[in-house]
Amino acid sequence: MSRPARRLLPLGLVFACFGALQAHAADLTVTLQGVRAQTGVLKLAVVDSQAGWDGQAQPVKADGAPPQGEAATFVFKDLAPGAYAVLVTHDENGNGKLDSNMIGMPVEAYGFSNNPNVMRKPTWDEARFEVGVQDAAIAITLR
Repeated sequence: MSRPARRLLPLGLVFACFGALQAHAADLTVTLQGVRAQTGVLKLAVVDSQAGWDGQAQPVKADGAPPQGEAATFVFKDLAPGAYAVLVTHDENGNGKLDSNMIGMPVEAYGFSNNPNVMRKPTWDEARFEVGVQDAAIAITLR
């Protein structure tokens, strides 16, 4: 093998590995159901760890949009295989936060992956789901 060919071999391996990694990324489609108000912004955060769930790490993906009907669909591209959870808030009045009443109960809509039926923020284990190499889809019903 010639000297220039030997220098290009490692570079070729890097590109081959990068292509292989990209081939294993999947898209996650999240459908929201039960959008009750047509004001404000629907906000979604996709997290991949307990720290992300607890707000101690940045989401791996996030998106938001004004509602346009009783349902909404968001697509998060190129997620590596692994465990994830989705948190949703509907900032109905556009003030940048999830409003709550005097006892701390949310008065704006919210939801979580797996739709756990609990009267508190679910745990990471209650909301987590797996994304593999194939595209995935989940539905979240807003409360």
